Amino acid sequence: MPAPATTAATLLLNATYEPLCVVSSRRAIVLVLAAKAESVDVAPDVVHSESVSLAVPVVARLTRYVRVPYPASVPLSRRAVFTRDAQTCVYCGSSATSIDHVVPRSRGGTHTWDNVVAACRRCNHTKADRSLAELGWKLPHPPHTPSGAAWRLLGTRTVDPRWREWLGVPESVSA
Repeated sequence: MPAPATTAATLLLNATYEPLCVVSSRRAIVLVLAAKAESVDVAPDVVHSESVSLAVPVVARLTRYVRVPYPASVPLSRRAVFTRDAQTCVYCGSSATSIDHVVPRSRGGTHTWDNVVAACRRCNHTKADRSLAELGWKLPHPPHTPSGAAWRLLGTRTVDPRWREWLGVPESVSA
């Protein structure tokens, strides 16, 4: 069974310190040992071989610049909608258990970021296939497509607090 230190995640930065992706700590260790990357921030854990001891990288930077095309938008998924809406029903503020289409699909609504919100079972059942105007409901803020390095790289993964400065995520946000 692999050591816990090598199964953790490492944020990989480009040579320009731009966030690229998240890799396993084992992959980051291999990159550092091959001199393809350098450790920027390390965990207290250390891995040992016969001749080398290396602190496990939490953030690593490539030594050469890599051009990577990014996807245009964040993929829409149930888990991502819950993360964007902080696991909270947008209609009443209670704990969300389902997703709802603001403009019902039966009335021509689309399954896109700007039409899907997190909702509790009660509100979703009450709304059914009616519009917000018919019920007299209002959204506190319009749904939007998530953006930024944190969403592009991490999606719904939990942000390691040591990655925040590289991703531009404020302390109060758990992404």
